[in-house]
Amino acid sequence: MTTKPTVHASAVLVGARAVLIRGPSGSGKSRLALALLQTAANGQSVFTRLVSDDRSHLEAHHGRLLVRAPPGLAGLIEVRGLGIRRLPCEPVAVVGLVVDLAARDGDRLPDAASRQATIEGIGLVRLAVAADAEPLPMVLAALLNAPAC
Repeated sequence: MTTKPTVHASAVLVGARAVLIRGPSGSGKSRLALALLQTAANGQSVFTRLVSDDRSHLEAHHGRLLVRAPPGLAGLIEVRGLGIRRLPCEPVAVVGLVVDLAARDGDRLPDAASRQATIEGIGLVRLAVAADAEPLPMVLAALLNAPAC
């Protein structure tokens, strides 16, 4: 188990790779995580599973970025208006997409530099979402156009 500090992020496994959702408090990390989880029930994705909500451990391992929930938080997610709920979860996943909510560089037509993130030395595809934008359609489009694993 990693001893590194956690980061303020949620993660959802969508297919074979996790979507790492970052953003300030109140930006909608849990809301986007729940929306991604619902996509499997709606037939918009094949498989989704919660990895972590609000706090995540990140670790570079063999050229991939791994994400997991901190001890004691696995399977827990905040549902605004309902409180903390328990859901099925994955213990660890490989990150394939980074989503930054309420991003200052969430431009309509982003430049190449803003579409990349480096975390723990690992280069990843990044989606910067402006504060006033609905993130789910953008995330689903990014996942459909992701390079093959």
